[in-house]
Amino acid sequence: MPTAPPGSPARREYLLVLLAGAAGAAVVLLSARQPWAHVTTAAAGPLPAAAVPVSGQDLVPATGALGLAALAGMAAVIATRRLPRRVVGGLLVLFGLTIAITVALPVGASEVLAAAHSAAVSQAGSVISGGSGISPGTFGGAAPGVTETGRVIMSGVPWRVLAAAGGLAVAAAGVLTAWRGTTWPGMSARYDRPAGAAAAARTGSGDSAAARQPGSDPAGMWELLSRGVDPTATRPD
Repeated sequence: MPTAPPGSPARREYLLVLLAGAAGAAVVLLSARQPWAHVTTAAAGPLPAAAVPVSGQDLVPATGALGLAALAGMAAVIATRRLPRRVVGGLLVLFGLTIAITVALPVGASEVLAAAHSAAVSQAGSVISGGSGISPGTFGGAAPGVTETGRVIMSGVPWRVLAAAGGLAVAAAGVLTAWRGTTWPGMSARYDRPAGAAAAARTGSGDSAAARQPGSDPAGMWELLSRGVDPTATRPD
């Protein structure tokens, strides 16, 4: 496949799709690590109320994995051509739509409480392993600041909306890759074996003597260059 010249519409389209898909995957990864909700529980006695943040990764564990897969898929678009690139485009569509659908599903208070409980237990375990004990606000000796009566507060920043938008951007990049990807340049095109070298490799043993002459093969050309001789110049008989 010929490489599109710099500044051509195909190359511009290729770069725009790569940027859009990579940006969408990065937004998904960023959003998944932000708090989507908080669980607050009033502590007994003089202890202050405890608040446990719940990230998108806690609520929808597949979001982060799919974001990484989408980012790897965009890298695969650069490294592939023809049919493999179309396959990668189809996978990007699948990743992006799955992200958009999973983060758009409604999340109930019980799910947030369960995710907060799991996150709090994990944090408590890491504190215990560090030898510092459990901080004030522990309820039942397991999950600090999390009870079934905890108050769920959804985050004011629309991280879920941003994650869904990132997933749709990845899906759109996948559609364009599957549809138009065969017209885009490929990274490996410049590394294809020259036709002359391939033809020389197919010749019989009758040309072996000529191949051993300095400058008649790539190794000989490098040898001449190391001597300061121009390998393209006509050699005397």
